[in-house]
Amino acid sequence: MACRIISFFLLLLSWSLFFHDISYSGEFRVSPIRLDLDAKAKSGVVTVFNESDVKLQCQMKAFEWTQDSEGKDVYNETQDIIFFPRLMTVDPKSERIIRAGIRTPAVAKEKTYRLFIEEIPEPKKTEGTAVAVTIRFGVPIFVRPVKEEAKGAIENVGLSKGTISIAVRNAGNVHLIINSVTILGKDQKGEKTFARELSGWYLLNGASRTYSAPIPPDACVKTAAFDTEVKTDKLNLKYTLNVDASMCGQ
Repeated sequence: MACRIISFFLLLLSWSLFFHDISYSGEFRVSPIRLDLDAKAKSGVVTVFNESDVKLQCQMKAFEWTQDSEGKDVYNETQDIIFFPRLMTVDPKSERIIRAGIRTPAVAKEKTYRLFIEEIPEPKKTEGTAVAVTIRFGVPIFVRPVKEEAKGAIENVGLSKGTISIAVRNAGNVHLIINSVTILGKDQKGEKTFARELSGWYLLNGASRTYSAPIPPDACVKTAAFDTEVKTDKLNLKYTLNVDASMCGQ
């Protein structure tokens, strides 16, 4: 049977974004897990550590990182980032560095990219099916503007057919890391009827994302208001939605 190559594209978890030292995988790790550049610091270094007992071969590609109307990540290969090498081999239990820099500094708003470091597997000849597994890290690169302005807004909170939705917009010129979106339902006496915490992700400048959660019917009809709070790395946003029973119906 022919060899199959299965690629696992590993996006970093939101909790790991706060640690700038290491990011682990099964065979290798990189440090730091993000680069912050600006007009003064136009370049940086990423170290690849090969923790396996065999040689690691990998290739690098740079992509512009944007988000669409739903807040989903979009990647387009770019020449904005200068990096070297593009291909490299790392000996077992060894490390090598990748140098990366920007061609043009950001001015009015932050520029965002990802430098992907992808393992090139060596196919193994075995009887039956040979499976080669590749691991890929996407290191975020943030190019800061001359003057940073962190702003956000909860544009809309709605409850329809028993599902609450919260639309969050990044109105500033730098990215936000949404740590959590909390929803707390209270009855007329202020007693808790519902609580839910949703995990967040990067929200790039100018982007919006809607978070939603179903409300159990028995909890919904008892609820007089939902207090929502969006916690980010730079600011917190709050909004209260008053509720009537008609919002809970199907």
